[in-house]
Amino acid sequence: MPKPTEDSLFKFSKPVAETAMDKTTRIVREISDGEAEQRQVKMARLRKARLERDAHTPKETKSPTRRSAKKQAVTKAGQ
Repeated sequence: MPKPTEDSLFKFSKPVAETAMDKTTRIVREISDGEAEQRQVKMARLRKARLERDAHTPKETKSPTRRSAKKQAVTKAGQ
């Protein structure tokens, strides 16, 4: 077995240069992550506004539906 030397123990590899595809992928991920974060902020803001609006708006009660005059006329004519 050969005796370990400094060169055999500590091999430093040169950093690999970023390829064009790696660069494109990195930039696209940065852009999409930024857009996703903006979307989340916007959705949270709109959700909060909607919940506040719903909390301050009184609930509407539905009145019983009444038959329209046209339906009543048809019913009377058919009898």
